[in-house]
Amino acid sequence: MNEELKNEIKRLVAAKDYEAAASSVGKLSPEEAARVLSETDRSDVVALARAMESDFLADVLILADRPVRKLIMEGLHDDELEEVMEDVSVDDTVDIIEEMPENVALRIAEKEEIVALLEERKFSVLKPLLASMNEIDLAEVFDDGVKEEDLPVLFRILPKDLAAEVFVEIDRDTQEKLLKKLSDVEIKAVMDELFLDDTVDLVEEMPANVVKRLLAQSDSETRAYINELLKYPKDSAGSIMTIEFVRFLPDMTVEAAFQHIRAQAIDKETIYTCYVTDKENKLIGMVTAKDLMLSDPAAKISDVMEDNVIYVHTHDDKEEVARTISDYGFLAIPVVDEERRLVGIVTVDDAMDVIEEENTEDIEAMAGMLHENKPYLKTGVFAIWKNRVPWLLILMISATFTGLIISIFEARLSAISAVLFACVPMLMDTGGNSGSQASVTVIRALALGELSTKDTGKVVWKEFRVALLLAATLAVACFAKLMLIDNLLFGMFLPANKDYTWDKCAIVSLALFCTVLVAKIVGSVLPLLVKKCRLDPAAVASPFITTIVDALSLLIFCGLSVLILK
Repeated sequence: MNEELKNEIKRLVAAKDYEAAASSVGKLSPEEAARVLSETDRSDVVALARAMESDFLADVLILADRPVRKLIMEGLHDDELEEVMEDVSVDDTVDIIEEMPENVALRIAEKEEIVALLEERKFSVLKPLLASMNEIDLAEVFDDGVKEEDLPVLFRILPKDLAAEVFVEIDRDTQEKLLKKLSDVEIKAVMDELFLDDTVDLVEEMPANVVKRLLAQSDSETRAYINELLKYPKDSAGSIMTIEFVRFLPDMTVEAAFQHIRAQAIDKETIYTCYVTDKENKLIGMVTAKDLMLSDPAAKISDVMEDNVIYVHTHDDKEEVARTISDYGFLAIPVVDEERRLVGIVTVDDAMDVIEEENTEDIEAMAGMLHENKPYLKTGVFAIWKNRVPWLLILMISATFTGLIISIFEARLSAISAVLFACVPMLMDTGGNSGSQASVTVIRALALGELSTKDTGKVVWKEFRVALLLAATLAVACFAKLMLIDNLLFGMFLPANKDYTWDKCAIVSLALFCTVLVAKIVGSVLPLLVKKCRLDPAAVASPFITTIVDALSLLIFCGLSVLILK
């Protein structure tokens, strides 16, 4: 090692000029840099490492002594450590994980490293590491990293309660593969740890042979609850609610309520929001854990509860329930039957799942596709084809009308001016885009509850005024484009473009004005009409509206051209 450079690095570190010191260290080989770090005072090591280039530090980190490596990895921030570890191979990361304490190993263990540890059967390293991980991160490992034959091995390493939480988060295909490889005893252990609403979701999604095993490992009371919840319509609040919640009687004291929570909390999905019922189980109030903690232990629940409770009914649409939870910022909302008896609650995590599912369905419907529950990369080519082809066939056949209109007017327009046909794509595209803008705005407002079918008149009046402004702007821009660009500029190279006289340009602009006006009205009214018919407004969005507006724009354009230029 160059002694002069080594002394220079020591001098810069002593002066706390870590940037200059790191620049000098970068001139060394990784082996020499590792020795420099090992000889540097512990109080300066992290600062010096932080000033080094991440790719060079990655090479140095592999060669550094264990104490120095540990010191650096503990001292780097999460984003800094992540950037460094991106340049370290999986095998080297696995070796580092094996020798690092749990708190460091947890920060650098990614899906690839966990899979490598599993394949190498290093369970002594893997078990404490997995026990400290989040169920969401572990679910990603199960879904995308582990071989099918290793699924039960990885699952058995997990602590029992964490295993159940991970099982809920993994996708349905992985759940089915795992269940087929677990013993009846293991399935029963999983079922015992699952919340009832998660069990119901599992039963609904699994094939009959798997459901039979699941129910066989459930006790009679759980089976009865499952059967009861499965009776509710698929899109209702009852289908997503859980019966695992905390219930108080109004004459209980706050102290007794806390004792009740301690006794039942382990089996309940949430204990922050608790509900108060009378002896007939009718909902009369609610109380939060915060209310209880701030109240006198001797106070009655009836004195501290909130009696103005917002609730939903078992047959209410689950999307409306999810929206209510979102609007009010609830962690949970009570579900009652027709006699206002409390039968369950819907929690915020279930509401988020509903919102995500509904948004996905709306986006797919707006694009003219059938809904698919599986993730994109796990959906087969045939399944994607099956979901897309029906709407494409329908829309292709519906486009027959536009072809028919062109065929009817082609001869007459050709006799007047063949160049006008060059404007047809622009008119159809602009009309379709205008209609889609209006429809998406209205569909979003309907989905958020900002509009109802009673507001049709207000929507039409607002969109009409917006359409006038947009149509006038586009018509003027279109006239200028045809006269200045198409006629003058392109006319220099394409003599046929000289046919764009001012009267023909005016007809195209007028047709565009009318097309935008009609497209905006159709795009805003059609979703409201579909909603009135109790159908999904998203289904009439872009594909249908574009087809309708295309036909109308052709009729307007051809009609005006023939009428004025005849």
